[in-house]
Amino acid sequence: MNEAHEHCGSDEWREMIRDVILPWALGDTDLGDDVIEVGPGYGATTDVLSVAVPRVTAVEIDEKLAALLVDRFAGVPTVEIVNADATSLAYPDERFTGAACFTMLHHVPTVALQDRLFGEIARVLRPGAALVASDSLASDELEAHHVGDTYNPVDPTSLPDRLTAAGFERVDVRTNPFGWAVIAHRGW
Repeated sequence: MNEAHEHCGSDEWREMIRDVILPWALGDTDLGDDVIEVGPGYGATTDVLSVAVPRVTAVEIDEKLAALLVDRFAGVPTVEIVNADATSLAYPDERFTGAACFTMLHHVPTVALQDRLFGEIARVLRPGAALVASDSLASDELEAHHVGDTYNPVDPTSLPDRLTAAGFERVDVRTNPFGWAVIAHRGW
């Protein structure tokens, strides 16, 4: 991520995730007691999940961000930070009770890798478990914010077909003027 993303580590952004984005996306969805978070970045969603669910495994591909999170969550036994590529997870099938993926999919460089990531999340979720994801809608302003960085926004109208192909069912996509959210359940 470029330097413009340092805002994602701010108290203001943490409040936005905690008070607006996560409640809107999650609704009353139960993620269970062993949640995988993909792409925590600076950890705003991890902060909320760490007090909302009994166990969080946050998988971050960026080595520097993962190290920052390891330091931040040191001493929090219910949070494990893993520096890894979520398109190839080192977890057994059906390990997790829920998954969260917030404001990071636009950093995955290709549609094929995004779809591979969806497939890996489905593989490690238990049957019926929920994936809750959210990201911004494509815009010129957001693209300008990503100069020198990966910017591959997800078209929310593509999500039902893409998530179904990855092994999800009951795909519910919602949008607002700023972004989209999806809740999908791993198929049985």
